[in-house]
Amino acid sequence: MQRLYDFIRRHPTWVDSFWAVILLGISGAQYAAGDIHGHEGIAGIPIFVGLCTAVALRRRWPEKMLLLVAVMGVAQLIFDVHQAPADFAMLVLIYTVAADGERWASRFALTGGVCAGTLSQLRWPSDGTHGWLQHVFVVVVLTVPFVLAWVLGDSMSTRRAYLAQLEERAARLEKEREAQSKVAVAGERARIARELHDVVAHNVSVMVVQADGAAYVLDASPDQAKQALETISSTGRQALAEMRRLLGVLRTGDARESGEYVPQPDVEQIQELVDQVRTAGLTVNFQVEGTPRPLPSGVELTAYRIVQEALTNTRKHGGPDVGASVRLVYFDDGLGLLVEDDGRGAAHEMYEDGGADGQGHGLIGMRERIGMVGGTLDAGPRPGGGFRISALLPLKPAH
Repeated sequence: MQRLYDFIRRHPTWVDSFWAVILLGISGAQYAAGDIHGHEGIAGIPIFVGLCTAVALRRRWPEKMLLLVAVMGVAQLIFDVHQAPADFAMLVLIYTVAADGERWASRFALTGGVCAGTLSQLRWPSDGTHGWLQHVFVVVVLTVPFVLAWVLGDSMSTRRAYLAQLEERAARLEKEREAQSKVAVAGERARIARELHDVVAHNVSVMVVQADGAAYVLDASPDQAKQALETISSTGRQALAEMRRLLGVLRTGDARESGEYVPQPDVEQIQELVDQVRTAGLTVNFQVEGTPRPLPSGVELTAYRIVQEALTNTRKHGGPDVGASVRLVYFDDGLGLLVEDDGRGAAHEMYEDGGADGQGHGLIGMRERIGMVGGTLDAGPRPGGGFRISALLPLKPAH
């Protein structure tokens, strides 16, 4: 049964041709039985063939077949060919164009169907004895099938249009979901890239400075070399802990789902960061102004990473004997950050043209982080020499 259904769906014209042959056979049988004779029979044969042909090709050329049926109907009136089974083709074509045809064809079919009963009654009036009431009743009875055929076809057209609209909407929503997923993935990749850059750049730079110092004083001062190696070890462990946290985010989607990963850095840890940088040999002056208070986690992390990246850039670009200062200011509606150094400054391309610093992405990451919390960033040369990074992060009540 399923195979027959599939065949019908794949070959609709063959199915229509089969019913057209059946319809033509019934009309031919009526002709053979003598119900159609004389000049009516001679004119009726091509008319019936035309009507059945329209049924066979109705889905391939619905508008053209509708016109063919209309011509055959007019020919019936002109040549006085009475109604026959082949006239069922008119109902079929009205339904077809109402369901699948052009708008003009649907209206033409409805108009023709409404007029068909009246024209038939005028051409072949009934032999009733009840006067005009009977004629009106016959006209109504003849008109109803045509109107019903058009209503069924128009309902099918409306249903198909509705289903097509639903499918289009579902496809559009699917594309929007895919686009949103891609944006979310890109955002997550950018966030992880910023985290990796901040962790690797800062900790590795500390380790490199300590390793160079240990190599320099290894023979002259073994105790200082040992202390430098201990700093390298602790910094490496800290970097590994940060990397484990990032890997945990990648594996589980949220570092909070597993207790083995360290929490996100916050403002309170900036003091530890400054102490670590001082241990690496960089002179840093740290000040906090205003009343410290709880901050949103996003602002906490952003503030920490900005200070971390700024001090890393100072070590990388400030030159020898550079000094830096870090100042945190708690305003009523914002947190201010000011990181300055008295070194040789930075290359022009670090703070212009997108902030690319060689092969790194430090200032780009700063701008992205600050943009995510709605803050502002100002980075550039400092009057009197050196480099300055100034940021303002808006504060919201912590939840």
